[in-house]
Amino acid sequence: MIDYIKKSFLIPVIISITGFCFGQKVDFSQVLESYNSNKKTKILLELKKIDTINITKYDKAAWLYYYADYNSVIDNHHIAYENIVISKKIFEVLNKEKDILDCNLLILKILSNQNELDSRKKEIIDEIEFYSKKNKDTTALIAAYHHIATGFLNTNNGEKAIEYFIKINTIYKKQGNKLKEAHNNMNIGTVYSSVYQNPDSSLYFTKKATPILKKFNDYKNLAYNYNNQALQYKLLGKYKNAIKLYLKADSIQLNENKSKTKVIFYKNLADAYLLNKDYKEASLYLDKLNKLKDSINDTQQNIAISEIKEQYDNEKLRADNLEIESKRKQSKNLLMGALAFILFGGITAFLIQKNTRKKQKLAEQEKALETQKLATVLKEQELVSIDAMIEGQEKERQRIANDLHDDLGGLMATVKLHFNVLKDKQTPELFDKTTNLLDEAYNKIRGIAHAKNSGVIAKQGLLKAVQNMADKISVSNKITVEVIDYGLENRLENSLELTIFRIIQELITNVIKHADASEATIHLTNHDDTLNIMIEDNGKGFKTNQITTKSKGMGISSIDKRIEHLNGKMTIESEHNKGTTIIIDLPI
Repeated sequence: MIDYIKKSFLIPVIISITGFCFGQKVDFSQVLESYNSNKKTKILLELKKIDTINITKYDKAAWLYYYADYNSVIDNHHIAYENIVISKKIFEVLNKEKDILDCNLLILKILSNQNELDSRKKEIIDEIEFYSKKNKDTTALIAAYHHIATGFLNTNNGEKAIEYFIKINTIYKKQGNKLKEAHNNMNIGTVYSSVYQNPDSSLYFTKKATPILKKFNDYKNLAYNYNNQALQYKLLGKYKNAIKLYLKADSIQLNENKSKTKVIFYKNLADAYLLNKDYKEASLYLDKLNKLKDSINDTQQNIAISEIKEQYDNEKLRADNLEIESKRKQSKNLLMGALAFILFGGITAFLIQKNTRKKQKLAEQEKALETQKLATVLKEQELVSIDAMIEGQEKERQRIANDLHDDLGGLMATVKLHFNVLKDKQTPELFDKTTNLLDEAYNKIRGIAHAKNSGVIAKQGLLKAVQNMADKISVSNKITVEVIDYGLENRLENSLELTIFRIIQELITNVIKHADASEATIHLTNHDDTLNIMIEDNGKGFKTNQITTKSKGMGISSIDKRIEHLNGKMTIESEHNKGTTIIIDLPI
């Protein structure tokens, strides 16, 4: 029996996202054109042409949105989710509600690939419903409900799929949109057919849509409607009714996907005639199917046609082959018995061998686990040593600063006082010069004390320390360093701030030494329980695949270990002559 895939005639909700516009300076028209032509490779090429370093925040967010959508299309859902979350954060900072909505719809599409409606999905749905009520935009709400319903349909959760399709119908009824309501009734019929195998309920909702489709001259969906009705009659064993409806579907002139749709109709007609034992008509539609197959060169269709043709030929020749078949049956039974004995022996041997391999594999896994535990202990010891070294350096700097200020500074002040007492007894000019030199020495000692005292982090916090570092570098290194922060109103734990400062300091030092960059940007974003650090430059870039665990420089290796110790994650993106972006996510 030729069935259709459950999605084949599922009517989608058409949501037209025309692209981003407000604040946009980069031309994304070629990217959108690639989306419309469904050229996946070209989408990526067009995205890579865009310089993501020297663009506005808005364009950066738009680029991340399109890149996330591309990865969603090719089923890289993890990469898609990471990029769309960053895009949404930027749009939230820019207060772009419509763009945040587009991000939420894409997030919901990505999360719909999971089996359960988890808390994250619920949060996104709540945001979309709030936006819809606030802006009276039911289109966004319908899109969200359709994503959810389709996700449940794909996981055979018919009850939940129908629940959300009914929610969509409630909105269409309030709008008075009869045509969309008819489309959605066809979707409900699809759920009853594909999940519950309930032809009667499927026919009820499918037939309910038929007069509306006729009224609005929606011929394409009317053809699909007749095809779906025919399938249900075929499941009920009413082959004549099914043939009548298949012929109606085939008689409608279609403007798009004509050939592939005809293939489905011809297959279904041939199958229905064959079940109705009308071999002449079955053969006729098989011939039509063969001719259409040659025109579209579809290998899978050719296999299906061959199977149907073979079934028809077997039925036609059955009467002639009864006598031969009876003689062969006895030999076949003997052969099947021998094959069953051989198969049983083979399976037994296979299971024994599989059990042996399983035991060997378990032993190897236990050995590897012990090795991994040892490596973990060594790595933790190394990280603890690094942290202890950093803390010791900070304490030593503080001690030297205190000694210089309190001991040597006080002593120099006393010497100056003694010389002032002796001023009246000696040459005044000599004492004036000596006093000036002592003042200069005293001021230098104070400068050294302040320079050595890195306690600015402890006193003023991470953000102030990073901003001070950026200001000094911008003046002295012929490179402009900009600091952009969000959500850092509250201080972090002191040792954590110190470690983060050292990481940023090391990365900016690498930019100055190696990138040949004129501009660099430090993004610090505190979102919920995660601190996101993004450092970008417009330098010469490098090949990221050359950075491996064994070949990392001392700077990158040290940063990696610090981030790993904080249970964080670092991502490096770089392209030749287009700069480098380093993204670090740390739990706080």
